[in-house]
Amino acid sequence: MGIFDAIGIDAGIVLIIVILIQLVLIFFLVKQSMKLARLTNKYKMFMRGKDAISLEKAFEKKFEEVDAMTEAVKYQADEIYKLKEIQKMTLNKTAIVKYDAFKDVGGKLSFALAMLDKENSGFVLNAIHSREGCYTYVKEIVKGESYIVLGEEEKEALRQAVNAHNDIG
Repeated sequence: MGIFDAIGIDAGIVLIIVILIQLVLIFFLVKQSMKLARLTNKYKMFMRGKDAISLEKAFEKKFEEVDAMTEAVKYQADEIYKLKEIQKMTLNKTAIVKYDAFKDVGGKLSFALAMLDKENSGFVLNAIHSREGCYTYVKEIVKGESYIVLGEEEKEALRQAVNAHNDIG
């Protein structure tokens, strides 16, 4: 006497049900195998890439390009920093005031030229034109101030240069 006889179920019916379940499972297994085969083929085509170049190699090439660009950006940032440091020392704030030094000599041939750095240090160049010749004087400027007395035109050129905003970055 078996288990099926004890509970009143015919063993043949159980066998038929088990076979049907197995057939359904085999059907789903075949269906999933076909899907997997199609997906595998698509994957191989995708990885093969265009012009016989594999996708992996294309990715490697792009990553190398990105690394090279990153290095170039770092180098350029360092160079920009160096240029900004150099630029701080340059005379980039300028102003010129033209004037007539003498009443009998017209045309505003005389001038005061102020050239300053970012810290407002530099010089004022004064060129005085007369009938006898041209005389040039230079006066040092430290932080916007001169230790030598400045003429009106020199003061105006210095004021304009101090207020100039010719800074780069």
